[in-house]
Amino acid sequence: MKLSEKERAMLAGEMGPARQWAIEHQKQVGGMFDAEDMVAVSQAHMMADPESLGEAGVAFVEQFAELSVLERKVAIPMITDPRGVDLSYYDPLGQTEEMANLERRFVAACEKLGIMMTDTCINYQTIMPPVLGDHVAYGDTGVVIYSNSVCGARSNFEGGPSALAAGLTGRTPRYGLHLDKHRQATKRYRVTEQPGELTDWGVLGATIGKQAGSYWEVPVIEGIESVPTSDEIKHFGAAMASYGSTPLFHIVGITPECHSLKDVGGEKLAAETITSEDISALRAPFGAKGEKVDVVVFAAPQLSLVEMQQVAGLCRDRRRHQDTALIVCTAPSVYADAQRMRYNDAIEAFGGKVLQGTCFYQQYAREIGEANGWKRLLSNSTKIVNILGGYGYRPALASMEDCIASAVAGEIVQ
Repeated sequence: MKLSEKERAMLAGEMGPARQWAIEHQKQVGGMFDAEDMVAVSQAHMMADPESLGEAGVAFVEQFAELSVLERKVAIPMITDPRGVDLSYYDPLGQTEEMANLERRFVAACEKLGIMMTDTCINYQTIMPPVLGDHVAYGDTGVVIYSNSVCGARSNFEGGPSALAAGLTGRTPRYGLHLDKHRQATKRYRVTEQPGELTDWGVLGATIGKQAGSYWEVPVIEGIESVPTSDEIKHFGAAMASYGSTPLFHIVGITPECHSLKDVGGEKLAAETITSEDISALRAPFGAKGEKVDVVVFAAPQLSLVEMQQVAGLCRDRRRHQDTALIVCTAPSVYADAQRMRYNDAIEAFGGKVLQGTCFYQQYAREIGEANGWKRLLSNSTKIVNILGGYGYRPALASMEDCIASAVAGEIVQ
């Protein structure tokens, strides 16, 4: 890889061991993907929950936190994905003090590095969303696909160490979606059934992601008749990334790089039709109407303020069934606004619990399920039901309205 004078100085250790490690790591990643050089990035976003990090990962970051201020401070604004523990509420969930202490140590190390503990996977809805053509280094799959597709920014999926390296150096290897050639459409899909509420958008995204099936495929979608809201396209992209490892999609006439099929080379591709049968096949494993439900979860992605208002409205003047728990995960900044607007009060008067700065599947979901005896889980997130089957749950999928109705009934209502 071609390195600039500043990058060579980092590699030589002239800017301290943290940046030396970071640029060496980036050289290795860049070499793997045949990157010719580095590209400057304006922001970094790191996935690093303690369940994934473990003791070794936390200790790795702590070694940098002990360096001098000039050597350890990140070079660009750097933010974090959801944490694994809401430190104001963890023991009742069945999380241990050991889990909480690991979280505390990691937070303290990050703060010494100058990392902003935003603890969110919806930073594009809350904290300085990237703009068209902006090169960034983001980690969370939902963050990356939204930023690439809806904002028109440029990011690959950055693993935790790679995002940390980008924060320390202010650059990332120039490969993949930082290059124009990889942002052209490779698959073309025609939608015949219009999505309605959030879960419909998630199921449609999952169907396309499953059919595309590769990080290197870029779907272009035609036939969407109305512009989706930020929350709708959030669920659409998060599910697509979950089912297909997809980091970028285009919707004709809606997303910023695709005013027409020609803009992304889509006119050269044969169209595959997404049918109602395809949609039904995706939903089929997640039915379970009439079965007892142990826990209803709203997460993955975290809820926006608008979604918090919607959940609160459905909860008012109702009470959950005594055998069914309700968990709602949101960003700390959204939590504060929801607290001020009394949305949290409405949800907790219903019998639910609002967690701030976490996302359910990243917070020791298996251990929480075992501690509480939860098996049947219900959510309106197509992404989370795709994940949690591997954590010992039997997940089911329903609209937000039906999720709350199910929490009241104690069984799945659809």
